[in-house]
Amino acid sequence: MLVGFVALYLLCSVGIGLYAATRVQNTKDFAVAGRSLPLPVVTATVFATWFGAEAVLGISATFVKEGLRGVVADPFGSSLCLILAGLFFAPRFYRMNLLTVGDFYRLRYNRMVEVLCTLAVVASYLGWVAAQFKVLGLVLNVVTAGGISQSLGMIAGALIVLTYTTFGGMFSVAILDFVQITVIMGGLLYIGSIVSGLAGGVETVIAHAAGAGKLDFFPPASLNAWIPFLGAWITMMFGSIPQQDVFQRITSAKDEATAVRGSLLGGTLYFAFCFIPMFLAYAATLVDPVRFLALLETDSQLVLPMLILEHTPIGAQIVFFGAVLSAVMSCSSATLLAPSVALSENVFKPMVARLNDAELLRMMRAVLVIFAAVVLAIALWSDASIYKLVVSTYKVTLVVAFIPLLAGLYWSKATTQGAIVAIAGGLVSWLGFEVFSSADAVWPPQLVGLLVAASGMVVGSLAPQVLSVTTEKQAAEPL
Repeated sequence: MLVGFVALYLLCSVGIGLYAATRVQNTKDFAVAGRSLPLPVVTATVFATWFGAEAVLGISATFVKEGLRGVVADPFGSSLCLILAGLFFAPRFYRMNLLTVGDFYRLRYNRMVEVLCTLAVVASYLGWVAAQFKVLGLVLNVVTAGGISQSLGMIAGALIVLTYTTFGGMFSVAILDFVQITVIMGGLLYIGSIVSGLAGGVETVIAHAAGAGKLDFFPPASLNAWIPFLGAWITMMFGSIPQQDVFQRITSAKDEATAVRGSLLGGTLYFAFCFIPMFLAYAATLVDPVRFLALLETDSQLVLPMLILEHTPIGAQIVFFGAVLSAVMSCSSATLLAPSVALSENVFKPMVARLNDAELLRMMRAVLVIFAAVVLAIALWSDASIYKLVVSTYKVTLVVAFIPLLAGLYWSKATTQGAIVAIAGGLVSWLGFEVFSSADAVWPPQLVGLLVAASGMVVGSLAPQVLSVTTEKQAAEPL
């Protein structure tokens, strides 16, 4: 019965996505849903930005092992990213009427900065989308009791998401997000009520977690503890802001006010709902301590799925795996679309002779398929945890793309030379520290890269212009 309901759910999702594809007439529809989405849909799609593999399985497993301090990057950093994006970036981005975040770098600086930052943003999606594919494989493997291997499950899940995303673009992403957020929220609340009963009640679980030190958030009062803590928080909070999927979800709104409100509401909902999987996973260690504490040591990502399969009725299983699939499909579809649109618009399009809109749309779809194949290969090959795959992805955007974006929007003296120095300095210092610093070093390499990038922007912008660069400061024309 469980397998049948999962198969039916997947078919319905594909059907909804393909129906949404009938609204795609041009690249603007494909990339930003024609800038027409109302507040409930924008809120849903912003919420779904990161509520995927890591939120349901990665964060929960990490919390049980390390407590709140171990999940400072996500959900604390990620939810603050969405709120900051809504307050300080959404209004300015929306007024510029751009197709991609890479367009901003070209208009504010030049073609070189556009390409470098776009490539950094695209690279950051490799681990993120791979994590989503890993969970799709894990879920299909669990619900079929091993009948479908995790590798085959990854392939099947990737093909399903790729199908409706390739045809429907952002319209499919947004409409499915709106449908799936209902399943996610209702399903997790329902599962939470069942599992809390098995564990002795919400108060019992919270009290046990507090007694075990899992609710201690701030580190001890020493620089050696605070610097890595802040580095993890900042990586996702600032490193995620230049992301194309964050940009396109916000700018898909029907107006500026909707873009801001949707970002704030989506970020707040994301933060709140991430605590439910954490609660469920910790409750599992009270329901069956021997079984689940052992599982934490072997494969912590299986704690939640096995808890549901072994200790809840079939109805709860259907709801839970429907919610997990909703979360992962919502997240993976948009994170497949975003880098494909950015690569097509900001890297490949200028290399080709003049393209009309229909030809550019075909290019975006072709790039999407190729990108999906590359990411699927990474997911099949990598043995990194879901949480590690996700959190590590934002280091490159933090050190390369964040400072040129922030300075370009809020510092009138920022120049193209400053942006190039910031990119080069941030990237080289980050990679250098990643390679040569010891495993127990206090300073996270990405935090060093961020500070060097900020210094490079200031020094490069205020120093005499010695680099041969062309600045292209101009208003973005309507698409």
